[in-house]
Amino acid sequence: MSQVKDMTQGKISSIILAFYFPLFVTNMLQQLYNFVDATIVGKGLGSYSLAAVGNMGSITFLIIGFSIGLSNGFSVLIAQSFGAGDHVELRQRLGALIKLSTVMTLVLTLISIGGLDVFLRLLRTDASIMGESLTYGYILFGGLVFTIAYNMSACVLRALGDSRTPLLAIVVSSVMNLALDSLFIFVFRWGVAGAAIATVFSQLVATLICLRRLASIEMIHLTRENFKNERSVYTTLLKNGIPMAIMNSITAIGCMVVQYFVNGLGVACTAAYSACSKYLNLFMQPACIAGHAVSAFTGQNSGSGRYDRVRSGVFVCVGIALVTFLTLGSLMMFAPEWLAGIMLSDAESISYTVQFLPTCGAMIWTVDLLFVVRSTLQGMGKPFIPMLSGILEMALRVSVIILFSSSIGFISTAYAEICAWTGAMLLNLVALYVQLRAKLPGRVHNLIRVRRGVGM
Repeated sequence: MSQVKDMTQGKISSIILAFYFPLFVTNMLQQLYNFVDATIVGKGLGSYSLAAVGNMGSITFLIIGFSIGLSNGFSVLIAQSFGAGDHVELRQRLGALIKLSTVMTLVLTLISIGGLDVFLRLLRTDASIMGESLTYGYILFGGLVFTIAYNMSACVLRALGDSRTPLLAIVVSSVMNLALDSLFIFVFRWGVAGAAIATVFSQLVATLICLRRLASIEMIHLTRENFKNERSVYTTLLKNGIPMAIMNSITAIGCMVVQYFVNGLGVACTAAYSACSKYLNLFMQPACIAGHAVSAFTGQNSGSGRYDRVRSGVFVCVGIALVTFLTLGSLMMFAPEWLAGIMLSDAESISYTVQFLPTCGAMIWTVDLLFVVRSTLQGMGKPFIPMLSGILEMALRVSVIILFSSSIGFISTAYAEICAWTGAMLLNLVALYVQLRAKLPGRVHNLIRVRRGVGM
């Protein structure tokens, strides 16, 4: 049992922070090697190659984001079973999760590889970067099995309170990825193919580390009977996983529409948008990780009926989100030229990036808060509102880019992000208030007036 963590007992702030920091390092390393990967491509191969790799971002988010949504949805139920102390149900759900994940991997691999050329053409990919985008995409999606396996195994470990093993996996795979990037690009001269191969191989290593730890946890050792589930077990998993997967996919579709309009503005804008997206993904991570932490914490405590602890856990993670905004949002606002120069070398792309970063930096607090409140709802087993918020995000993002891209150009992408974040955050915040008011009648005013002493 030392390999897992019961979050239903003990001081809340200490539990969340002890869980958060290994998870924080894990995700930041993952984002960092994605960032360095892009920097190596941009500096080593040029802006066109960076544009080709960055052009794949929205398609990758569509495919991998769907699988991550399912993983997160499934893991909430694992956390609830663990929090309730029902290990029989936990093993049954884990067996069903493995079978559903296998089917999902096959389907998504076929769709991504078979439809890649069509997706890229729909995005109005410039002919000058089409070949490299295809090369990068075919290799990346060919190794999708390792990406999905890592996400599933890491989500299960986090649901059981283990955030250290995913950290170890990412430390090892990050070092390997950066070493292979440099070897394949600068020594072997494999171009964007080398970057893709390095990514796939590092995901394989991360997967093996997580699977080895899962195999060592006696509580979840599975037998054949755990794979012979009634339809209700699969239905329960899918009811929680599908809305979260749809939410990610809908958001990705909105990003693809933005990419379509960005590509129409020229390769310089495509390269700038790629750099801006990398920075956003990197700087959102601390709050996003707070969302993962509160989801696991909420899953276990809602499974045991401890909604008072859920409420207090929200306060801790909102504090993390506020610190994130004050530090990283300020960096985006006050040092955009320096940030742009790290990834880009041509003046035109840098000028567009310098427009985008301060604008989004001033409002990044909205998406930081969104991660916390949305993940809390998901951890409570309430995925419907987060799914609706994904639809709202897409509608707002697409509306802004369609209405304003022709008149104000590249900066409309920043306004599209801000509108999408704000609308989704407000919807989830109201829904969480309603849910906690129902679970804690007469005490939900603490969502507005934070009490002293979070530990209970």
